[in-house]
Amino acid sequence: MQQDGIHLRAVALRRTPPLPEGFPFTVPAIASLDGLSFSSPVTFLVGENGCGKSTLLEAIACAAGSVAAGSERLDEDATLEAVRALGRRLKLSWSVRTRRGFFLRAEDFFGYANKMARMRETLQRDIERVDEEYRDRSRTAQLYARAAYQGQLSALESYYGEGLDVRSHGESYLDFFQSRFVPGGLYLLDEPEAPLSPLRQLSFLVLLHDMIAQEAQLIIATHSPILMAYPGATILCMDGGAIEAVAYDDLEHVRITRGFLDHPQRYLARLFEET
Repeated sequence: MQQDGIHLRAVALRRTPPLPEGFPFTVPAIASLDGLSFSSPVTFLVGENGCGKSTLLEAIACAAGSVAAGSERLDEDATLEAVRALGRRLKLSWSVRTRRGFFLRAEDFFGYANKMARMRETLQRDIERVDEEYRDRSRTAQLYARAAYQGQLSALESYYGEGLDVRSHGESYLDFFQSRFVPGGLYLLDEPEAPLSPLRQLSFLVLLHDMIAQEAQLIIATHSPILMAYPGATILCMDGGAIEAVAYDDLEHVRITRGFLDHPQRYLARLFEET
């Protein structure tokens, strides 16, 4: 395991044979991709919607064989068929190949939380049914009959307590990360700020810091100036048809957010005049 926590060192796009036509190979930042190096434990992919940051992240996940936390397997997800074609063209260079970690899109988490809630309810109903069926039999027979259901329910509770759906989205999202985190992994996250308030985003930064201290590497597609401020992170902007490293203070996301918060009425007046 690498002492600097950087497991995936580089990604390159194989151009032989010639690249297929159509999406995602026509996305300008991906079409111009030759090689991309990762030099810090945290890398942010930033840019406007449609620039290709989520597509590239998904393709890296497919190429790495990442576990899809909260959704179906990446090699079975119908929505990723085009992205898998890009993933097959990516060459990944590792310091040490890790199978730990996961890929997560924020929208997948909500579906996963609902799925876990339904599973919990089903197990509870199964236990109640067994207790009713074995009401007139010995306690030992009843315990044996309910053991399989109780074991699955206990496993869910050991991971998620009362359930991911019991707390706020932000709280349950952070709990999900903490329960699934394994040291020394590669974590590919698509817009993790989506369910998080600004305060919860600060908590998420603390969680990132703890993960990195345990040799984790993270590649994160995001719009959040709060997350992008993580110290020492590499920020790669995918606007403009290329992938280029950008300083935090030079990011359009940061400049617009900072300017708006400093002078909200001035910004609003200008916007209303333009409309």
